[in-house]
Amino acid sequence: MLGRDVPAGLDDSKKLSAKRRAALDEEIRATCNWAVAVVESEEIDRLNIFMATMNAMTRCVGELVGELARSPTEVLIDGNITPAGRCAEWRWPARALVGGDGIEPSISAASIIAKEWRDRLMIAAANDHPQYGWERNKGYGTAEHMEALRIHGPTRLHRQSFAPVAQASLF
Repeated sequence: MLGRDVPAGLDDSKKLSAKRRAALDEEIRATCNWAVAVVESEEIDRLNIFMATMNAMTRCVGELVGELARSPTEVLIDGNITPAGRCAEWRWPARALVGGDGIEPSISAASIIAKEWRDRLMIAAANDHPQYGWERNKGYGTAEHMEALRIHGPTRLHRQSFAPVAQASLF
């Protein structure tokens, strides 16, 4: 459900420069149908990252269905598994595409929006917790991030199920 004006140059968000990805993000959000579901660390810890992702997809599609007042004929999912049969609220036909973010424009668009949204969240979090370098590492387990965890310990934003955080709690 991208909309009528599909932006040119969509691709896997990881293959795009930060500048191009940001420009596409703006264009997609201005011209296409989209939704974002933010998954908090507590939800991931409670469910696991896989089920939290399945629930987030379900929330996004549900939001779009509500906004558009119609159901999709098919939801395309990047990967090899869909929420069908995993989330009680999932009720739409779906097809998983391995590497879909590089071959299907609607998945590419979702990949771009998700990456840019997460990066903005990490930059905002860096303002509150500058010692973790989130504006640079975007929350990935870089050496800088691991050292900050060792020195400062985890914040409420860290998943307790993240191995370095869970291991630190053993000592």
